[in-house]
Parts: sequence; structure tokens; C-alpha cells
Amino acid sequence: MDVHRGLNGNRHVMVERGDHSRVFAERGGRGYVQRPYMYHGHEYARRSYYYHGHYYNAYYGRYYYHGLYLNPYYPAYYFGPAYYGWVYNPWVTPVPYAWGWGAAPWYGYYGAYFTPYSVYPSAAFWLTDYMIASSLQAAYQANADAQVQAAALNGAAPVSPEVKQLIADEVRTQIAIENTEARAAGNANAEPDPASSSIQRLLTDGHSHVFVAGSDLDVVDAGGNECALSQGDAIQLSGQTAPDATAANLTVLASKGGNECPRGDAVAVQLTDLQEMQNHMRESIDQGMQELQKKQGQGGLPAAPAAATTAPVESAMAASAPPPPPQSEVASEINQESRDADAAEKEAAADTTGAAAPDAAVAPPAPPAEPASIAAGQSIDEVTAALGQPAKIVNLGAKKIYVYKDMKVTFINGKVTDVQ
Repeated sequence: MDVHRGLNGNRHVMVERGDHSRVFAERGGRGYVQRPYMYHGHEYARRSYYYHGHYYNAYYGRYYYHGLYLNPYYPAYYFGPAYYGWVYNPWVTPVPYAWGWGAAPWYGYYGAYFTPYSVYPSAAFWLTDYMIASSLQAAYQANADAQVQAAALNGAAPVSPEVKQLIADEVRTQIAIENTEARAAGNANAEPDPASSSIQRLLTDGHSHVFVAGSDLDVVDAGGNECALSQGDAIQLSGQTAPDATAANLTVLASKGGNECPRGDAVAVQLTDLQEMQNHMRESIDQGMQELQKKQGQGGLPAAPAAATTAPVESAMAASAPPPPPQSEVASEINQESRDADAAEKEAAADTTGAAAPDAAVAPPAPPAEPASIAAGQSIDEVTAALGQPAKIVNLGAKKIYVYKDMKVTFINGKVTDVQ
């Protein structure tokens, strides 16, 4: 169990099991349950998401890259080629669209940070506003669920027109990737290619790419300082990443001020977290494309060609998954892990203050045969081999602190940088 309290006050709980199943929980009963399954001899995973009574399933691959296992998102349904062409290419005439957000609390709170387009020259721009808006709406609700007091956006670096153009360009890139997947899926139920669909492609194609954060994340900047990213922030990847790197360096393009990373800051993002950012973008784009297909020809939106209005087709990968668990079971697992995390934090606090934790018997690691030697540059595995497992782990993204009985070891990007 990894219990992480972010700089913004939210708490994330991640439980990873030996069979690659996973439970992720946030305050307010939000989270997902991930369970693996096999398709064509390869491992995939279904995540059952739950929050505020809303329940849905999404699908992911699993593959090894840069010494890590990543879970890239794959759509459960693919649209036809005509629809991908309609959302990828410019519309004949730019159109206005009324979103109806005016009275929404989240929109008032983020009004100085995000401004929707007045007209939309193509679906990519409509999907850009859809993605940013849904991210900010989720961020506002998450703070309410966690009972985190919303502070004023002091020092915010808004999503400028230039940044929105970069995001729209990335939306078109992700649509093109999915269109390629869809064509392959119609060819004897071929599997998606993770090298093409995941961040591997974005890290190696030599082009810059923009990500919109889909969850709160604590990172470390080039100076070794901690700062936060939150849902709706924009960061940019430029250039290739070293073959042995487990983190990528990105530049902050838009943030909300306060303890968040300022615009222009260079930050290290773990590849697992970067993959989740791409997953968030692709999931949001898919949800937006479904909404756009339903609303085409209405509210000022142009009508799609008849060939583009056919219903999406379920992918063979999703169709081969076992039946999803019932909503009540998913909600119960998420809530149980939250309660277990509450108990673990109380026990850790009691251990830190020297108080005896009830019903807790914590055996210290066996002492090494000779004095342990901890030095700068050592890996996490080398430290745990010498000292055993820590009593507590403070996870700040690229920065981790292992707390032992009489020692704190700080790692940045998996290497020792400080011992106290």
C-alpha cells in the first residue's frame, strides 16, 4: 500500500497486488479497481472506475519499457474511418458553440485560468475545450470530496491561446494514433502496438508533445525543489528521452499558482505518471468524440457526413475481457482500501511518536552482517538490500523518502541524493 498526501492536501492510496491487480482510492469514494486478463497470449487490464455513483470500464495494455511496466490505454470501441476523418480535418466554416457552463461553480472558480474558444474551426478545438473543461470540473469536485479549501488562484499562468493551439495539435495527433489502431483492429482482430500507441512513440519521434494532467501529481524541478501539478495543467515534452531513463523532463506551460510549479519550470515526471497523462488525454478525447457524434448537427455544430454517424464497434480486446464486477463490489473495494489507509496512517503516526499501536507487531529488519554503507547514487534496491524495508515511504513522484528507525534516505529519480 502506497499512501501519498500531495502538496495540495489530497490523499491518494494505491494498492498493487502480486497478480497485477490494483486498487486506487481517493477521498470521497473515488477511484478504480484494475484486474488483469489475457488476450492472444498477452496481458491486458480492465479498470472499473467509480465516483459519485458514476461507474464505467476502460481497458489497458501492459508492456515493459525502460525497466518499467506501463499500462497504455486502448479504446473499448473504435469509430469508422469516416468519423475519424471528420474530427481530424477542418470544418467548412468555423462555428460558435454554447457549452452552458456559465453558472457552474467550477467554471467561476477557474474563469481566470481557462477561457473556451468563441468559435471552433474543427473538432480538434472543440475536443480541446471539452478535455480541459472536464479536467477542471473533476479537479474542483475532487477538492470538494477531499474537503480541501479552494484557495484563490494567485500567480496562475492561464491556458493561453498559444498553449491551447499546442493542445489542439496534440489532440489531432492522438486522433491519428487511434485511427491507425482502428484500422489494425479490423484486420483479423490484430492487437494494438504499444510502441505506436503509448508514450514510447511520443518519447522517440523527435517531436514536441503536450500533456494535460489528469490527476494531482507532486514532482521535482531542476533545482531539486518540490512543486505540484494538478488536473488541467499543461506541460510540454521536447526532444527524446535517454534510453535508460525512468523519468522525462518536461516544461510547465500553464498552472494555477500557489504551490504549483510555475510556468517555464522544468520538472521530472516518472514515465508511469506520463503514461497516465497520455491515458487521460486519450480517454477524454474518446469521451468527447462520443459526445460530439451525438450532438453533431445540433446547437450550431456542423452535421457529420452520413458515413460518419455509424455506431462505434467494440474492440475484440475489450470483448474478450471477463464480465466486469458489479458496481457495488467496486465501490466496496475502494472504500475498504481507504479505511485500511486510515488505519495505516494512524499506526505510522503512533510509531513516529513512540506510542504503542494497538494490535500491531512490527518486527524490525534483521541487522546486516556488517555495518550498512549508504552512499549517494545508490539505487532503491541497493538501499533496501542493506537496510531492509523502511517503516514508512513518503512518495512525492520523482522524489521519495524512505524513513527508517534512525535514518531518512532521500531518492530523486531512484537514486540516493541525501541521508539524514
